[in-house]
Amino acid sequence: MRNTARWAMILGMTATAVCGPLTGAALATPGQAPTALYAPSALVLTVGHGESAIAATPERAVTLTCAPMAAGTHPAAGSACAELRGVGGDFDALTAKEGVMCTKQYDPVVITVDGVWQGKRVSYERTFSNDCMKNAYGTGVFSF
Repeated sequence: MRNTARWAMILGMTATAVCGPLTGAALATPGQAPTALYAPSALVLTVGHGESAIAATPERAVTLTCAPMAAGTHPAAGSACAELRGVGGDFDALTAKEGVMCTKQYDPVVITVDGVWQGKRVSYERTFSNDCMKNAYGTGVFSF
């Protein structure tokens, strides 16, 4: 009889240890949820006068977050994100606006972009001959 009681107690403890997590509150709480539904798209854009990012001191910097919605300190975050989505995040694919007339003055302006676009690391630098040429590219990504 003692053996039977001991086996019953061991079996009861084993059943509690194995099946305990399957009852009550454990069923009501979901497992580990994903931390984000969207691939991150967060960028820092800087502008400065000079021929390269090494030679230029950044004069302005803005942030641009495009997922799950357009946000950041960029003055036209919504249109900048839409434009970047349209070119698949390829900054070289941004084209100049039609009909913009700029002087041929050479006062180099350098733009840098660092961050993440749809989960992939981005590091971009482009030098424009002057501020007017910089603002002519795209509808607003570089206009800040």
